Order: sequence, then C-alpha cells, then structure tokens
Amino acid sequence: MNRPLTVGALVARLQRGLPLEQIGAGGLDRPVTSVDVSGPGLVLAGYIDRFPAQRLQAFGETEIAYLASLTRDERERILRMFFGFDLPCVFVTKGQELPEGFADIASDRGVPIFRTPLKTGEFYRRIKPILDDLFAPTTTLHGSLADVFGVGLFFTGKSGIGKSECVLDLVERGHRLVADDLVIMTRRGNDLLIGRGHELQRHFMEIRGVGLIDIPAIFGIRAVRQQKRMEVVVQLEEWDQDAVVDRTGLDTETTTILGVELPKIKVFLNPGKNITVIAEVIAMNHLLRYSGVNPAEAFNERLIGRMRERADVRQYLVEDDE
Repeated sequence: MNRPLTVGALVARLQRGLPLEQIGAGGLDRPVTSVDVSGPGLVLAGYIDRFPAQRLQAFGETEIAYLASLTRDERERILRMFFGFDLPCVFVTKGQELPEGFADIASDRGVPIFRTPLKTGEFYRRIKPILDDLFAPTTTLHGSLADVFGVGLFFTGKSGIGKSECVLDLVERGHRLVADDLVIMTRRGNDLLIGRGHELQRHFMEIRGVGLIDIPAIFGIRAVRQQKRMEVVVQLEEWDQDAVVDRTGLDTETTTILGVELPKIKVFLNPGKNITVIAEVIAMNHLLRYSGVNPAEAFNERLIGRMRERADVRQYLVEDDE
C-alpha cells in the first residue's frame, strides 16, 4: 500500500459488511501494520514474551468472562499491562458488556474499542478476507485488460500502438472490457493476479481521434466486468523484419508481475494483420494448455517420432546382409 493503513480507514472499510459500534472516541489515526487479528490469549494471565501486540486484538466471550471473574485490583493491573502495549485497536464480539475499568484504561492509552454483535468465529471469518485485500501487494500497469473467452488478456506496448483499439474490437465481437489505459493489479495469495480499473475511469476508453467513449452505454452492461484474473500478457510491437520471432511456440517467454510469473506473447503488427482474431486464438490456446493440451509440444513429438521411424528403417537397411 502507498499510505499506511489507519484504524479509521480500516473501520470505514469494515463497516460496509460488519456491524460495528465504537466505544469512546479517538484513536482512529493509529496505524494498522499487521494483516492478522488474534485474541490476547495468555497475556491476560501474565505471559507476555510471545505477545503479538502489533496485531488487531479480539476479545471473545472467554476473555471477557475471565476478566469479569477477577478482583477489581487484579483486573486493573492486567488491563493496564495489556493496554500498555502499542496496540492498534480492540474488537469485542457478541455484543458483550465491558468489565469495569476496561473502556477507561483503553481511553487513557488512546486505544479505540469497537463492539460487534457477531460471534467470535463469524467475526474472524468476515474480517480476514478484508484484511487480506487491504494488505495485498498492488501495482499499476499501463495497458488494457480484457476478458476473452474467460481468459484475462493484458495488452501492453508503447503509447499509440493500438492497445485500446484492439480491445474495442474484441468488445464489439462479444468479449468484455475490464480496464483501459490504467490497470490496478493486486496479488491474491501466491500466484493470483486480479486486475481492475480506477474507480473514476472504469469502463471508459480513449480512442485517438474520437475521444472518450462509455463502453457499457454503447455496448451494454454485458460488455464490461469489474475485475478479472490476468493470465496472459500480450505485448504489441511494431513489425521488424529482423526481429527474432518464435515460430513454433516451444520457446515460451514469461514476465513477472508482483512476483507472479505469467506467459508473455509478442505480437508484431503490420498492415492487414487481424490482431483481434490473433487475440482470440491466444486465449483459446491458453485454455488448451490449461487443460493439458500443448499443440506445439504435440507437433514436436509427432515430428520426432517420424524421424525416429525413418532412422530405424535406415538402420535396418544398413544391417540387412541377405
């Protein structure tokens, strides 16, 4: 992320799908530096050596019941020790009432408290994907992303080479636009890249000589989608007769984005070449490879097999002494 995530920004995002009530005020500018959320655990019993204080802290029924069972002095001692750590914020699940002194000590330390009626397990289940999304590695790429036969093709190349025009032709043929010109790419997990457009320019395209066009207004809502997994990079380049071009598809080229390796296919442009049909073939060929069929390797194996057969015949004729 470009800017540090604050508690206020996190809660604003969480409140879209989680019911939250802030107890007290302040603390919304505290930084959130960890993608994890956990309970205080043994720290309430005094064991602090392995306490991950940088995480978001969740108090379930067990923690609240334990604190309520303590004497006033013992509870105050434990809470002051707990809130003495540099915590981002605290969540209390199941809509529980806070033990005496809990909110006051948290307020003294500037730690915000949020209460939710959700059960502890449900709270963890809902907050984890939101945190994963907020902390996911993200970058911006110059190019156009389209969904072609269910395959995310990312078209790249120098400015003015025809990326937008290619995608516009694909949309006219029934495929879908994800983003044009600026693509926001986010990595999910270890090997999944999700691309989307900027919220202000999403589903608008700039066609040189025409200007900005609204794709869903012209072609209908089925011509666009909000996001798509990026699976193949298509690099458009001007025709160069001296360029080394892969003729068989055996020597596949790759590129790495956010640590994820993707196949990259160079397409050289010259007058009369139907780049739209080529893009469709790239998508269908990727689907074939994904299903375990590699046409280049299959042809190569057939060729090698035929050469071996002929070599065996020649060897037989050499060894024939009759």
